[in-house]
Amino acid sequence: MALGLVVVEVCEQNILAAHSIDELEQENPEVAVLRTQCLFMCHMCRAVPYAMVNQKRVYAKRLDQCFGLLKETIEEEIVAFFDES
Repeated sequence: MALGLVVVEVCEQNILAAHSIDELEQENPEVAVLRTQCLFMCHMCRAVPYAMVNQKRVYAKRLDQCFGLLKETIEEEIVAFFDES
């Protein structure tokens, strides 16, 4: 794994970590998925699936919704990076 243009951080304690989020790296070479022991957002971690995408919180009530939002946010970050160049 190399660091990408888009960094997705997931707390190992969050329900999202059990989901196959590593496929995000396989789908987009610009993405790096980092699983961390704690992101220090315990109130959110217990309540909903969430991840940080380039320091932005992405969350939803359901796992499938969160995964869909992650993909959308990743695409937005990639487009924003290349539009600014």
